[in-house]
Amino acid sequence: MECFTDEVMRGLLASSLETAELGADGFHDVGPGPGSPEANYIDWLTISDNAQSVVDDVARIRNHPLVPGRIALYGFIYEVESGRLVEIPEATKVGRPS
Repeated sequence: MECFTDEVMRGLLASSLETAELGADGFHDVGPGPGSPEANYIDWLTISDNAQSVVDDVARIRNHPLVPGRIALYGFIYEVESGRLVEIPEATKVGRPS
């Protein structure tokens, strides 16, 4: 599946300021144009690797001085299509109690 990167967001807004949908071959605008080049000047803060983002977040929490080392931390991604939580094993590994 295509990641929703800054480039994807900029491309969508350059074509249209309306709704986009995800098809088998990526994101596409479904609204009428014109779009706006202003999207080039916004830092969209998109996440290119969801699993790595969860690992990084769990590591940041694990290393925070106010979080006791005895508390186990886990990392999950919510899978919109199925409604399931999918565990990220590397995040759980990073979140083990010290």
